[in-house]
Amino acid sequence: MKIAMIGGGYVGLVSAACLAGFGYEVVCVERDSARVELLRQNRLPFYEPGLEALLGEGLNAGRLRFSTDLPASVSTCALVFIAVGTPMRGVARQCAPSGGAGGSAPRKETGVARQCVPPEKHAGDSGADLSDVRSAVEAVAAALQPGCVVVMKSTVPVGTADIMEARIAELRPDLDFDLVSNPEFLRQGEAIEDFVHPDRVVVGVASSRARAVMEALYHPFARKETPILFTDRRTAELSKYAANTFLAAKIALIGEIADLCEARGADVETVARVVGSDKRIASGFLRPGPGFGGSCLPKDTKALLSMARECGLRCHAIEAVVEANQARKQGMAARIIRAAGGDVRGMEIGILGVTFKPETDDMRAAPSLEILPALQAAGARVRAYDPQGMKQAAKLLDGIDWKEDCQSALEGAHVAVILTEWAEFRSLDFAALGARMAGNVLVDLRNIYRGEDVAAAGLEYHSIGRQSLKAAKAEETDAEAGQA
Repeated sequence: MKIAMIGGGYVGLVSAACLAGFGYEVVCVERDSARVELLRQNRLPFYEPGLEALLGEGLNAGRLRFSTDLPASVSTCALVFIAVGTPMRGVARQCAPSGGAGGSAPRKETGVARQCVPPEKHAGDSGADLSDVRSAVEAVAAALQPGCVVVMKSTVPVGTADIMEARIAELRPDLDFDLVSNPEFLRQGEAIEDFVHPDRVVVGVASSRARAVMEALYHPFARKETPILFTDRRTAELSKYAANTFLAAKIALIGEIADLCEARGADVETVARVVGSDKRIASGFLRPGPGFGGSCLPKDTKALLSMARECGLRCHAIEAVVEANQARKQGMAARIIRAAGGDVRGMEIGILGVTFKPETDDMRAAPSLEILPALQAAGARVRAYDPQGMKQAAKLLDGIDWKEDCQSALEGAHVAVILTEWAEFRSLDFAALGARMAGNVLVDLRNIYRGEDVAAAGLEYHSIGRQSLKAAKAEETDAEAGQA
């Protein structure tokens, strides 16, 4: 089976490399010629564990290649995946999305209960920008062969498959083709594992032929008893947004529970274990921190709200999740300032980790983009180290003193802050840290350590959702005084 992957970004590269690993012949089409040349040399434009090795295997075996020639690449393939970006309108870039879909109504799916504003025509400020999707579809349409299946891998608003199908039909009225929705569920830092061993595969189809083709494609998963959930296209499109919104809600909720734990003297780590042991809730995404970031959760929650507005609906719970996450990011700088004694003017603050999560160099919507400028505005001098993200972060953050390692970032710092839980930050030498720093405050925004271990080295430890040792000792003293 020959496959064309349109888009050499995160989703496109991971998907192309993994499909080539299954034995398929894959061509990844990318309009950026410089990126294509890098990829042909097995050099990645971003960091993802294991991807370079997998890419090399596909290149060496001749099952994976890269091209800028879309027509030639598409014309020989039975499956064409669309895996281009869908950033938020007015945020990721300032250009306006292209016009409406045009053409006739969708050919196969009917009976939609509520007619909403088409995704491309809504003028909201947080919907998905489908410019690249539309451009890719129009370019693909000209080269499709009869019987080809176009697979939408990009995260797109509900109804996009209908619109793009109608556009292809308008451009090629005599062409026999199918359009499928096949959303991705890839975690950055664990994308290869998620593709090769997924929790589920969601496929939205509108014909028996499309279903048969996708069943053949994902036959390796069926043999592993991975659930392959076939549904209609609109349900498949919405499922991606719904999944990310539920995950975002868990992160927002455990953050606020952590604040309550601090205020009432409880321990959020134990609360999270109690809550997570309930099978209805599960333990994932119940670690308190500085809020969620990355390319998916912030964008998809806001896009879901945009879709709701297009239909005249109000999603109060989702609105609260978005607002809570923004407030949490903004509140983290104030937390650090409080830990430093209430005033950071003239202080050196050492930051460990700036990416939104470990094992990625992605800075999109990272909490550091809110926290570090707020510390600078309060008068602090900020130096930082991240194992992979500094090159990207330097484009987005001004006035940061970037350091080459963890030790340099904390040398002479009055306050140390763990912002991203990279593995190398999990084994800090507290005694050496105390000797290297100008101050003695460690703010752990990821709850990596136990307060007792840090305090034993003479450092003042602050975490999230757990009492500081200073507060705990004060309570003990008050209790003893009361008993006396």
